Amino acid sequence: MSADGSDPDADDGAGGPAETVLRVSGTGVPVRGNDIDTDQIIPARFMKVVTFDGLGQFSFFDQRFTDDDEEKDHPFNEERFQGASVLAVNANFGCGSSREHAPQALMRWGIDAIVGESFAEIFAGNCLALGVPTVTADHESINALQQWIDDHPDGEIDVDVAAETVTYGGNEMSVSVDDAQRRALVEGEWDTTALMKSNAGAVRETAESLPYVRDDQIPAGDR
Repeated sequence: MSADGSDPDADDGAGGPAETVLRVSGTGVPVRGNDIDTDQIIPARFMKVVTFDGLGQFSFFDQRFTDDDEEKDHPFNEERFQGASVLAVNANFGCGSSREHAPQALMRWGIDAIVGESFAEIFAGNCLALGVPTVTADHESINALQQWIDDHPDGEIDVDVAAETVTYGGNEMSVSVDDAQRRALVEGEWDTTALMKSNAGAVRETAESLPYVRDDQIPAGDR
């Protein structure tokens, strides 16, 4: 995926039921600080929605605005970082409650990949379900990337999921991608709904073989 949401390296699901995510390219936005939890990413009062549409505008809302709706100093408020698709964070990002609204909000803001020191496991899993890579590097490397983004807000960053590298400004740093996440993204198997639909026939056959499942409980479909 790139900054405009397209994936120049996608093969339209040739390797799996979903698009492959081999790399993400775009400008960056740095959000500094350890232990940034999901309540900071998306406050609970904005979760009373039927769909996730429109959640993006509420990303980091309480960090971005006062109770009187006056802007605070936050990267997501800065004009120079508008349109960024690569988020650079520090340690234990996405900790706290397991709300899936957090990565949903970030994705709808425009974030296609997150590079950080470490991520809460459930948060990373929720990101994977959206096809958003969460890749990790050491403290010094992340600090250097965040500073470079500060100095070059229009600079291009390339997150190569398959090769496990992040390239920016002539620099290349090695990153780690969880093996299961990397395989799912590269092979186009990160979308569990698409994966289930692609295996509907096998699911139906199994259901038909179970003595406690009635025929009228099995959805109709191609056999």
